[in-house]
Amino acid sequence: MACSTDTIPCLLSPWSEWSDCSVTCGKGQRTRQRTLKSPVELGDCTEELEQVEKCMLPECPIDCIMSDWSEWSECNKSCGKGHTIRTRMVIMEPQFGGNACTEIIQRKKCKVRKCTRGQANSDERKRRREQREKRRSKLGRSEGAAEHPGQFQEFPQ
Repeated sequence: MACSTDTIPCLLSPWSEWSDCSVTCGKGQRTRQRTLKSPVELGDCTEELEQVEKCMLPECPIDCIMSDWSEWSECNKSCGKGHTIRTRMVIMEPQFGGNACTEIIQRKKCKVRKCTRGQANSDERKRRREQREKRRSKLGRSEGAAEHPGQFQEFPQ
C-alpha cells in the first residue's frame, strides 16, 4: 500500500471578537482575525486570517451653518438716541443633535447727533405728514376709479 501524500489541513485559532467600528458615527468598518496554529512547513494554508465588514453607527451630528453678518443698518433716528441692526441667515438647520443656530439679528444703540430742542418732534411730524400724503395719493387713485364704476361700460337699454 502506498503512503498518501495529502497535506495536513490548516490548524487555525477561533475568530477573535469583531473590533469596534472604525468611526464614532456614520459609516465605517470593523475587523476580526484568527491565527495559523499549524507549522508553516507542513504545507500551504490558503484560509483567510482576517475578515472586514461594514458597520453603521447613528448619523453624525451636523451643526447649524449660518451666513456672515450683514453690514450694520443706518441709525433709525436722524438725531438723538436710536438703534441699528444687522442680520444673518440660516444656511443649514442642525441635524442629528448638532449645535443649534444662534441669533439671526443683533441690535445696538446709536446716536447720530444731539437733537436741538424741538428738532426731534419736527422730524417726526415731517415723516408723518409725508406718510399721510402717500396714503392720500394712493386712496385718491383707487377712490377715483370707484366713484365712476360704469363710466366706460355700456348698458343695453
